[in-house]
Amino acid sequence: MKRLIYIISLTAISLLTLVGCNSPQQSTTQTPATTETTGGTTVSQTPGATQAGFDALSSVVSNTKTSVEAGNFDKAQQEFDKFENAWVKVEDGVKTKSSKTYNAIEDAATQVKGALKAKDKAKVLEGLQTLNSNIATVSKG
Repeated sequence: MKRLIYIISLTAISLLTLVGCNSPQQSTTQTPATTETTGGTTVSQTPGATQAGFDALSSVVSNTKTSVEAGNFDKAQQEFDKFENAWVKVEDGVKTKSSKTYNAIEDAATQVKGALKAKDKAKVLEGLQTLNSNIATVSKG
């Protein structure tokens, strides 16, 4: 009799464990606004946030250019320091869309940083132009 009670108890516990493991869990994460599949790679993005990121990058480039043209390299440096914060928001999406454009933007940003430290107006403006054209290209596509 003791053995029967032991087997029934063990069976009940096993069944409860299996039922608990089998219950579906509710997801608490928010689904992205859009999901695109390109070349076997799934890319999730929120269009408003991505476009806002590109707008912020363009604004940083424009403000930096204005400061450099005025000869105010300190202000230009302060403006360009904001580039990294804006770039982080769209960087992965750009890398997924086009590694060539991603590398061009990274290289141009490095060029601008170095030229700002050296206070080389021509190189800064050249780098900013490269950044501006690549940002415009990738934000459209």
